[in-house]
Amino acid sequence: MRLWVDADACPNVIKTILFRAAERTQIQCILVANQAISIPPSKWIERRVVSSGFDVADDYIVDNINSTDLVVTADIPLASDVIEKGALAINPRGELYTKENIKQRLGMRDFMEQMRSSGVQMGGPSSFSQQDRMAFANTLDKLLAQRIK
Repeated sequence: MRLWVDADACPNVIKTILFRAAERTQIQCILVANQAISIPPSKWIERRVVSSGFDVADDYIVDNINSTDLVVTADIPLASDVIEKGALAINPRGELYTKENIKQRLGMRDFMEQMRSSGVQMGGPSSFSQQDRMAFANTLDKLLAQRIK
């Protein structure tokens, strides 16, 4: 098992949780971004810098994961591709994407995009909270415990 992180938009507090989990469980954690991301010195943590461009980091992740991996992303189309490959995907707020909920998430994403493009002013997601951080840590711990068995 490896942890893959869609790192460009991942909150720093989530990266810190992932770094600690990688060290504790001795699982490889790979951050993928189109710019250099700061990482602590560790044989369990690495970064992959990809070229700039639409979905370049997402495509790199999908091309390199296998079914035992876990991907952290808020990108719903990426999560859908991850699920199609049989891997797990969670968002930084601790929500596990599944075959059962990903189609609904894609539909809602497309609907919101249509609304924005037609000029409707929409609020963004709520600010990242301590509760979100805890939900992520709990979901991550649960998934790691299941995969490490």
